[in-house]
Amino acid sequence: MTGGDSESNAPPEHSLDDGVFVVGTDTGVGKTVVTAGLTGWLRERGRDAVAVKPCQTGHPPDDDAGVVASVCGTDDAAVCLRRFEPPLAPAVAAAETDATLAYDDILDGVIDAVNSCETAVVEGIGGLCVPLADGREVLDLVADAGLPALVVARSDLGTLNHTALTVRTLRDRGVPVVGVVCNRYEGVTTAERTNPGVIERMTGCPVWTVPPLNTASGDRVVDGIRENLPVSLLSGTAE
Repeated sequence: MTGGDSESNAPPEHSLDDGVFVVGTDTGVGKTVVTAGLTGWLRERGRDAVAVKPCQTGHPPDDDAGVVASVCGTDDAAVCLRRFEPPLAPAVAAAETDATLAYDDILDGVIDAVNSCETAVVEGIGGLCVPLADGREVLDLVADAGLPALVVARSDLGTLNHTALTVRTLRDRGVPVVGVVCNRYEGVTTAERTNPGVIERMTGCPVWTVPPLNTASGDRVVDGIRENLPVSLLSGTAE
């Protein structure tokens, strides 16, 4: 249930060849850290990888694309399509600021960004049912983007229900699930130690654990993802 830069792990059913949509079971589970680490890992292996944030709320101070750029050491590593100051769901933030936010514009922007680089790592906004725009949710964007999903979940007590529901909801919409990352894993409690195996049995997905990573150290973030996710996930990258 843990990875690393080795082919000894069974390969995931899907790879990040054309891109991936990093989704969370909730807000604050660490999607940005996983997105930054994946993007940096892909780039160090010779891929033109770009992290794409469709919509950022709570900006400033929240700036997920900025975190990715800092971890990767270049602004070219990330792009954010829309930003709003209120720390609310995008549809709510737009309404509160009398701004226009159209779902089709967000989707077109994501597709353009995906098509303009070798590998796009698209980061979601909160959980799947977060209101996005025009009555659509983040789930609609994930499904319409046409990319497989990597689910980022909490490692501690309460994650089983959220993670299983997230995976089930994605599959109900025809979205392939690459696997699940139990983030900020320390293995201190019984729940933490048993959750990865239980999630694997409940979902049938490969499950990887990633320890707490500090985004102030870009190298450590990339190292942490590389050391704990299988290299087979990055099919097609240069050795």
